[in-house]
Amino acid sequence: MAWNEPGGGNGGGNNGGGNGGKDPWGGGKGSNSPPDLDEVLKNLSDKLGKIFGGGKGGAGGTDGGNRGSSSLLIIAVVVAALVWALLGVYQVDAKEKALVLRFGKFYSIVGDGLHWNPPLIDIVTKVRVTEERQYQTRGQMLTEDENIVELPMTVHYNIKSIKDFLLVVKDPEISLRHATESALRHVVGSTSFDEVVSTGRQQLSIDVRGRLQTYLDNYGAGIKVVKVNILEAKPPSAVKAAYDDVIKAREDQERLVNEAQAYANGIVPEARGRAQRVIEEANAYKAKVVAEAQGEAQRFTQVLGEYEKAPAVTRERLYLDAIQDVLESTSKIMVDVKGGNNMLYLPLDKLVQQPSVIGKQASTLSSQDIDLITKRVVDNINIRSQQSSSPRRESR
Repeated sequence: MAWNEPGGGNGGGNNGGGNGGKDPWGGGKGSNSPPDLDEVLKNLSDKLGKIFGGGKGGAGGTDGGNRGSSSLLIIAVVVAALVWALLGVYQVDAKEKALVLRFGKFYSIVGDGLHWNPPLIDIVTKVRVTEERQYQTRGQMLTEDENIVELPMTVHYNIKSIKDFLLVVKDPEISLRHATESALRHVVGSTSFDEVVSTGRQQLSIDVRGRLQTYLDNYGAGIKVVKVNILEAKPPSAVKAAYDDVIKAREDQERLVNEAQAYANGIVPEARGRAQRVIEEANAYKAKVVAEAQGEAQRFTQVLGEYEKAPAVTRERLYLDAIQDVLESTSKIMVDVKGGNNMLYLPLDKLVQQPSVIGKQASTLSSQDIDLITKRVVDNINIRSQQSSSPRRESR
C-alpha cells in the first residue's frame, strides 16, 4: 500500500479515492496525505525538460516512458557532476606542498589551504617538504694510509624543490643513497686513519655534507642535506685487538715523551744555571788574576824605584820579607844561641801535635818538676854551644 492510499485515518475504513482518506504527512489537496513519489519524479522531469529545451509530450504511454527515461538520465548526470565536483576538493597542510599535473604536464605548485582542481584532468601529489627525514648507512672503506675503518653515518635531509623531487629524478632517495656512498668513500679515502677515528671526525662530517650536496644539485634531485652525523668510527672487529694494542703503544709513547719533556724542563734550567755560575766564577778569577798581576807589576815598579835610591837597604828589606814568608809557612823553630855557631832544632811542633801525651804527662808532673826540666834543657843547650868550634854564621 502506498503512503497516499486512503484508510486507517479518522474516516474509518473507506476504500474511496485518494482525496477521501488521510495519510501520515497530510499531503494532497484538502487532505493530510503526502504526494505520490511517481508524481514528484514526474514534476522534476518536466521542469528539467523545460530547462534543457524538452517539449511537452502527448498523453500516450510511449511519451510517458520516454519522459521517465530522460528524467532518470538527467538525474544521473546531475548526481555524477556533483560527485565529480566534490572529488576535486582537497586540502594541503602547513608542512606540505602540492604538485599539480594537468593532462600529465606540470601545471602549478600550490601551498597550504583548501584547493580545487578538476579530477581526472589534474593529478595532485602532496609532499611533506618541511619534514626532516633521515637516512642511515654503514660500511667499511680504506683510508688514505691504507687502513680499513668501519663508519656508520646518518644523513638528515628535507625536500628543497618538490618539482625536481617528483619530476626530474625517478627515485631521488635511491640517488641520495648512491651519492652518500660516493661522497663518504671519497672523503675517507683522502683522510688518515687517526683523523677519521679521533680528531678529524667533525671536519669529516662537514666535508661529506658539502660533497653530497654538490652531487645532489648536479643530479637535480631537489633534496637539501641538513646535516651529516658520523656516529662512531672504529676498526673492524677482526683487527680490533691489534688496533687496541696500537692505541696503547701510542699512549705509552705520548706518556714517555711528556715525561722526557718534563725532565728536560727541570734539568735544562739547572744546567744553564750551573754553566752561568761557572762562567761568572771564571770571569771573577780572571779579574782577580789580572788585578793581582797589575798590582805585582806596580809594586815591582815601586820597589825598583826605591832600590835605585838605596840598594843596600832595599836588598836587606827584601831578604827579611822573604825569610818571614818562608818561616811563616813551616812548623820548625830555629833558635840562635849566643856564643855558638850552630842552630839548635827543638821539635816543639811534634809536641804540639800530640796533645794527649802532653796532657797525660802534665797531669802527673808538678810545677817544680817542670822548672827542673826547663833548667836542664837550658844547661844542655849552653854546653853544646860551648863545645861547638865552627865559626858563627853572620847574618846578612
